[in-house]
Amino acid sequence: MRPGSRQLVVSLIVACAMFMQNLDSTIIATALPAIGASLGENPLSLNVAITCYLLSLAVFIPISGWTADRFGARRVFTGAIIVFTLGSIACGFAQSLWMLVLARIVQGMGGAMMVPVGRLVLLRTVPKSELVRAMSYVSVPALIGPVIGPPLGGLIVTYASWHWIFFINIPIGMIGVLLVNLFVENMREATVRPFDLPGFALTAVGLASLAFGFETIGRGALPMLANFGLLAGGALCLILYVRHARRVDYPIIDLALMRIPTYAMATTGGFLFRMGLGALPFLMPLMLQVGFGLDALSSGLITFASAAGAMSNKAVVAPIIRAFGFRNVLIANTVISSAFLFGYSFFQPRTPHYVIFLALLAGGFFRSLQMTSINTLSYADVPPRMLSRATSLTSMAQQLSQSVGVGTGALILYLMLATHGTAVSSAADFSFALAMVAGISLLSVPFFLRMSPDAGAEVSGRAAPRVSAD
Repeated sequence: MRPGSRQLVVSLIVACAMFMQNLDSTIIATALPAIGASLGENPLSLNVAITCYLLSLAVFIPISGWTADRFGARRVFTGAIIVFTLGSIACGFAQSLWMLVLARIVQGMGGAMMVPVGRLVLLRTVPKSELVRAMSYVSVPALIGPVIGPPLGGLIVTYASWHWIFFINIPIGMIGVLLVNLFVENMREATVRPFDLPGFALTAVGLASLAFGFETIGRGALPMLANFGLLAGGALCLILYVRHARRVDYPIIDLALMRIPTYAMATTGGFLFRMGLGALPFLMPLMLQVGFGLDALSSGLITFASAAGAMSNKAVVAPIIRAFGFRNVLIANTVISSAFLFGYSFFQPRTPHYVIFLALLAGGFFRSLQMTSINTLSYADVPPRMLSRATSLTSMAQQLSQSVGVGTGALILYLMLATHGTAVSSAADFSFALAMVAGISLLSVPFFLRMSPDAGAEVSGRAAPRVSAD
């Protein structure tokens, strides 16, 4: 197979895994009110199902790079898709909130391997000069999930049963397994670093404690003392891990990656930006349904505009980055994307639906440009021997930031409920939450300002600025 054809096939296979994840995450957000009514739960309480899924991803992603090196990319990729599909089936048969949560954790275990291992295959297949284009185009099929997810979720819960939003992953998973075994080589390292079991235990307990403590603190699900205990225990575990990582040769999360300037800036700045991005798919469907009184189908037909806008920019991402450079794009686009997110806080029940649709469409264009830039810059200067560790750490940070984003959105809503003493959120509550998460995303600007003007020049194809001989 010719190199160009191989790159295309690998990109499509990675996109298949991303398609499953994105379809699943967007379709469940639209269906939350219907699932809550079926299970006898407040729709806002169901954010724990989203948070636990993202938490499971964050906990198990760190071992994805080591697992791929040890057992081979094809074997791990296949197993991950199978586990994700089985978790989807379990979600469809859930009879209570906690059955749904446990099934979502299983889904997260599979998802924790799918995307990082796929990115690792892509990075080892595509030369750096083509990485922007590959990262851009690989997300096109994956973005089909968010495009069809909201209207499909609304259609299913309106005219059928919410259980089917999970069962549709079955044929997708079967196609994914077939493609992986036909076209992906079982790439593995000749020498595999030892598995850092103590490090994995510390990160797993630390991340789980922080995420659960943060998610429950706004719901009153646990006594305040227990919440603070979870947060303190999680922080302590991560502090102990940092000390542990400095003492061992092969830590499960390689903090040496943070010494690479482009990687450090993309990871830290990207974390803050993704918090707002992660909260949007949770807040917007609930705003339209709970705050504005729309049904699930109408909500889905409006919110899919965000992903449609993201799909529309794939042909222009590479030229934009090549013309302006990563630093300028990330700074300017953070401001633009945060402004759109803040603008959504002005939506009212009487706002024409086409105005909401167009605003989400335009905002999706800029958010997609930002994510492609961050994802590509993360690997611009990472040496080949550290790629598997970089994909693990990057994916973990991405999923954790989304989890924190969902938790932040939910926490703000619960605080607003406590403030005015009602049981149902109003449109104003969602507006305030959107404004707050927009401000959080804007906090990523100082990190991008610290980047060199020629950061990622080899990847972007933009010549580095010439230094005067004088």
